[in-house]
Amino acid sequence: MAITIEDNDILRAPIGVFDSGFGGLTILRDIRQRLPQYDYLFVGDNARAPYGTRSRELVYEFTLQAVKHLFAQGCHLIILACNTASAEALRTIQQNDLPTLAPNRRVLGVVRPTVEKVGELTRTGHIGVFGTPGTIASRSYNIEIEGMYPGFKVHGHACPMWVPLVENRESEGDGADYFVKKDIDQLMNDCPDIDTVILGCTHYPLLINKINRYRPQGVNIIQQGPIVADSLADYLQRHPEIEQHCSRGGSCRYYTTEDPDHFSPLASVFVNEPVNATRIIL
Repeated sequence: MAITIEDNDILRAPIGVFDSGFGGLTILRDIRQRLPQYDYLFVGDNARAPYGTRSRELVYEFTLQAVKHLFAQGCHLIILACNTASAEALRTIQQNDLPTLAPNRRVLGVVRPTVEKVGELTRTGHIGVFGTPGTIASRSYNIEIEGMYPGFKVHGHACPMWVPLVENRESEGDGADYFVKKDIDQLMNDCPDIDTVILGCTHYPLLINKINRYRPQGVNIIQQGPIVADSLADYLQRHPEIEQHCSRGGSCRYYTTEDPDHFSPLASVFVNEPVNATRIIL
């Protein structure tokens, strides 16, 4: 069913940002720092997180539900601030759903902008990717990097303990040191030629102090937030037909499919400001 709002009318609405849980809040934080003039509407599907352990079919189904919800709120532009959703649902939504659902609206992801940065940084052409088991198993970064940069080699490494460390507020604890060092050492032992590592999960920037402590000298660490924010700014400049529909009030509203009393305190850690979320059902 197509969106009923007439896209020919200049109706302004927030930029939608969606994640399966909390991690996408780091993307939202950096986008708002880069583009504070716009309004934003964040949806976290915390009740069904994590997506990384779900089948591709369920990830697509859940993500499409969120996209439809954000379209119903008037959003003309949605950012999938989730690596799993970007890897496993974005292309199908763009190619199969948008043409009939809302042909004048756009849904963007976080994988491709991150991959574009790789070519600027690497000297060896050996790229490491830290991610959830789902993201690594999907080989989404392998496909994008090897497609964009033939000859580059991608070395994925799943870090199943990193998200629980962040969500249990242990990112600065001794346990984080153990697991971060262990995973970095394993990746570098697998391929000592790696000189650029992508943090392929939006939770991981909260572990950046530990990551920088244990990364080998000369190894670049790519955080997605600033890259996605710069990419969005460029996109809006190149697409005034989308930008004109983005409202400018500097506000941000938060919605979750989980209990807001559970979501809001932890969300505030990710965005460095108080959060008062509202519960929704997708």
